[in-house]
Amino acid sequence: MTDSPSKKPSARERLLRASDELFYNEGIHTVGIDRVLEKAQVAKGSLYYNFEGGKDELVSAYLAGRHAAWEKTIDDGIASAGPDPRDRLLSIFDSLGILFARPDYRGCAFVNAVAEAEPGGVEEAASERFRDWLHGLIGGLVAEIGVSDPAWTTQQLVILYDGATTTAQMDKQVSAAKAARRMAELILDSSR
Repeated sequence: MTDSPSKKPSARERLLRASDELFYNEGIHTVGIDRVLEKAQVAKGSLYYNFEGGKDELVSAYLAGRHAAWEKTIDDGIASAGPDPRDRLLSIFDSLGILFARPDYRGCAFVNAVAEAEPGGVEEAASERFRDWLHGLIGGLVAEIGVSDPAWTTQQLVILYDGATTTAQMDKQVSAAKAARRMAELILDSSR
């Protein structure tokens, strides 16, 4: 029996991998499209064949990929936390710990993207989708827990999430996730 040769990733896959690495590590507007093409080892025509909108469409796809990957990590954590909505909500902060421990962690891709974007750009639209998902996720779990003021509790927990993410990036503190989880417990305890 012989092993079949591994199939080379498509031009689209190579463009997405290259843009993910370069945009996340160096910044969307710092990285020119020629750098992405060089890293992906594809011709410029492949970019426009796979992403008709050029760099903007590639940026949208990059951020959609980041969103999907993060959503899967969170969903996996929630699924393993069991049926209790409180445990499921707190698992979000455990998932942050997994993210913060990655050696290539450079902060939230959406915060980084919006920080360098023009108002109304594709980065802003992708970030709004991510934030809507995050608020909906936390708000839904808060509602299941049954706190006295779900909107206020949700706002506090989202701010806590954001603070942990920023602390992990700026101060290089993986422990920010554990501290945020403990503070989330205190918020939930005081919200009944």
